[in-house]
Amino acid sequence: MVGRLAAHALRARRRRLRDYSGIVIRARGVEKRYGDKRVLRGVGFDVSRDGFLLVTGSNGSGKTTLLRLCAGLAIPTAGELDVAPERGRIGYLAHEPLVYRELTAVENLDLYGRLYRVAERRERIGMLLERFGLWDARHERADSYSRGMLQRLALCRALLHDPELLVLDEPYSGLDEEGAVLLDRELDERRASCAFVVATHDPARIDLLATSKLALS
Repeated sequence: MVGRLAAHALRARRRRLRDYSGIVIRARGVEKRYGDKRVLRGVGFDVSRDGFLLVTGSNGSGKTTLLRLCAGLAIPTAGELDVAPERGRIGYLAHEPLVYRELTAVENLDLYGRLYRVAERRERIGMLLERFGLWDARHERADSYSRGMLQRLALCRALLHDPELLVLDEPYSGLDEEGAVLLDRELDERRASCAFVVATHDPARIDLLATSKLALS
């Protein structure tokens, strides 16, 4: 089993070198199992460099699993999945904010900025905190934030390194209407320069941005 996974990972790395003429993600017959449980079966799609894939489906349909595969956090059990950008050029938003609760917003983003070697990170951190309405709370610890504020901070983290591919799992979760409008603006402004894979239970909100759709069942 370990040998098979290692061989699959090697093939995946080799596929990143192929040129699919502007395709950022190419999936063919992708399957994912956890033990005897099959989560995904025969999934296929393409996402171009300026594409916006809208992923929908009921709870348990495999949306989160698919997004983890696209973000490079898991390996398909079968099929082919070619993700062109390297891991450091992908912005990933999970169900959990993935921020350190004992650190302030500025400290969190500065840590991630160092990790991704973001140029002029202090200026970029300030810009994102202002855009998402967190500037006045920038020196407060994340454990004092509301659920909506944590989601805004998580979005700042995902966008900090100006990724080529954004993989967003329920990005509107926890946001109030003001926060949702801020995210609407951010997605609309970035869609010409970034590829997106977005899973949501509220597809109508971003339906006009989508260039393709994938319904999982």
